[in-house]
Amino acid sequence: MDKQTAEKEQQYLACEKNWVFLTLMFVGGCLGAFTYSIRGGVFCNAQTGNMLLMGMALGRGAWSEALYYFIPLSAYTLGSFLSESIAGPIKKLKLIRWDTLFVMIEIAAVVFLGLLPETAPFQITQVTVNFICSMQYNTFRQAEGVPMATTFCTNHVRQMGIAMSKALRGKGEKNWERSGKHAAMLLSFVAGAATGVIACQRWLGRGIFVALLPLSVVLAELMYADLKKEKGNFQRVPRGH
Repeated sequence: MDKQTAEKEQQYLACEKNWVFLTLMFVGGCLGAFTYSIRGGVFCNAQTGNMLLMGMALGRGAWSEALYYFIPLSAYTLGSFLSESIAGPIKKLKLIRWDTLFVMIEIAAVVFLGLLPETAPFQITQVTVNFICSMQYNTFRQAEGVPMATTFCTNHVRQMGIAMSKALRGKGEKNWERSGKHAAMLLSFVAGAATGVIACQRWLGRGIFVALLPLSVVLAELMYADLKKEKGNFQRVPRGH
């Protein structure tokens, strides 16, 4: 490992590494494919669609349908509220970081979703994914200093275009690098969605279990960092928080 690489390793926490974000982006694609292909034909990774559908229902005078959308919106709000509130107290215990605990929770949620009967109401899956994606989005914010999202793609498309524009106007190689990072996130999401839909076509609800392997790899890295490599660095806050 050269000096520059070693300095970079020390500069960022394990939960900020690019490959961790790419892996979580893959999982985000799996979750999106899961809910859309076999759990009600909706995307639960973000809430723009639900806000739009609620407005459309209000426009049609479908009051009960409009009220339903408060359920996923509330689940998403609760996820961000809890992830923001609990991170500090968890860190003060100096056992593991919230980022690590969250990945454990996400693994448990994936197991729960995979074991649900096919006859279970779709809303159980949808609300669970709303909740998990909200916490993941709020927990993992910057990949090695670059603002990132790990559950949806819109901002990556925007940031990629901005970075390309700056690079073409001669504003440095860093913008080409940043554009490439966002493009990689988009490709990872698409790969996750493709993997998720293939798995769901073959195994139905059990198909979501394909997300367990990448999540387990991330968990192993974060646990190692908390218990060994970064054990004395609990006072450090991931960038973006």
